[in-house]
Amino acid sequence: MMQARALTLHAGARVLVDRLDLELGPGQCWVVIGRNGAGKSTLLQVLAGLRKPAGGEVLIDGKALADWPLAPLAQRRAFLPQGRNDAFGYQVLDTVLSARHPYQESAYWDSDADRDLALQALAAMDAAHLAARDVRTLSGGERQRVAIAAVLAQQTPLLLLDEPASALDLAHQVALMRLIASLCSEGRTVVLVAHDLNMVAGVASHALLLSGQGPWRAGTVEAMMQAPLLEECLGYPIVVLEHEGRRIYLPQQGDPR
Repeated sequence: MMQARALTLHAGARVLVDRLDLELGPGQCWVVIGRNGAGKSTLLQVLAGLRKPAGGEVLIDGKALADWPLAPLAQRRAFLPQGRNDAFGYQVLDTVLSARHPYQESAYWDSDADRDLALQALAAMDAAHLAARDVRTLSGGERQRVAIAAVLAQQTPLLLLDEPASALDLAHQVALMRLIASLCSEGRTVVLVAHDLNMVAGVASHALLLSGQGPWRAGTVEAMMQAPLLEECLGYPIVVLEHEGRRIYLPQQGDPR
């Protein structure tokens, strides 16, 4: 579905990611892990086609991102940015309906089918009751659920999510992870940036570890989410516990020195 070939990312003169080779397949859930400033958000922007890499290329279905017309590309991948600023007083439903524009061609009005899809997406995020609200009146967590609903309404086979669980309370974080698992079971591909190792460990199938200095590691969750590799990636000692068939990731107590 998506490939990165010799992808190189810079931040000024600093090399964030050096010659990344990655292949994302249907049904896979990739979690991108790294310290602040390691290039996680930059990588998602490049994968979405919103930022040019310093080198290499990204392909969707074997075609380079630059060769995709905008509307067909928007029908293949959806992108959730890390932050947003709602400057205008749109209704929540209209905000989600905006994700249907790639399918509307020259249509002036939203169709009944578009409205149904938008309402279904809001319901999936426990936000249907917010449909008539002004987005500027929502809490941070409510706004995040609406933003994710818009991504769902876009109905793409590939979802690129930058810290989707940020601002969500525990119940909605768990519900989101279950939803992501369900989407992947249907054959969708998800790439998400996350800092909560325990939250994503149960849903991710693959992990990409970024050092922020060029080197990277990629593979299955079982291979990548090991204490020594995570410690090297995150710069802090990690303790891994087994509990009721689950791996629990904890920072080492006390002074790690």
